[in-house]
Amino acid sequence: MSLSAELLDDVITDEGMIATDRLADRLRITKTELALATGLSRDAVSRRSRLRSRQTQARLRDTVEIINRATGWAGSTGRAFAWFRSQPLPSFGDKTAEDLVKTDRAEAVKAYLARIADGGYT
Repeated sequence: MSLSAELLDDVITDEGMIATDRLADRLRITKTELALATGLSRDAVSRRSRLRSRQTQARLRDTVEIINRATGWAGSTGRAFAWFRSQPLPSFGDKTAEDLVKTDRAEAVKAYLARIADGGYT
């Protein structure tokens, strides 16, 4: 199993949903911290009815995909998550990947990471 697929494989359920308890555990944070990092409410990552919503799952999946993409060059899931939360991205006015995900700009972060992977500039 590759490093980049590892987090997604570990946190996705048989139903194809992101399991917030597993994700929080892998990131070594609480569900409250997970909610803050993704711009979701505590209820969205805790209550079954809210957790299953398309919007909640999309935000969680985007977060996992971005962390997966960063893990290869960051060296570990923990370091990739630290990058996600704290590294200012000059191309986005020094906002972090976390800031961008919270404002529904995850696709821009994924495109940015794809450019870097292809040898492009930040």
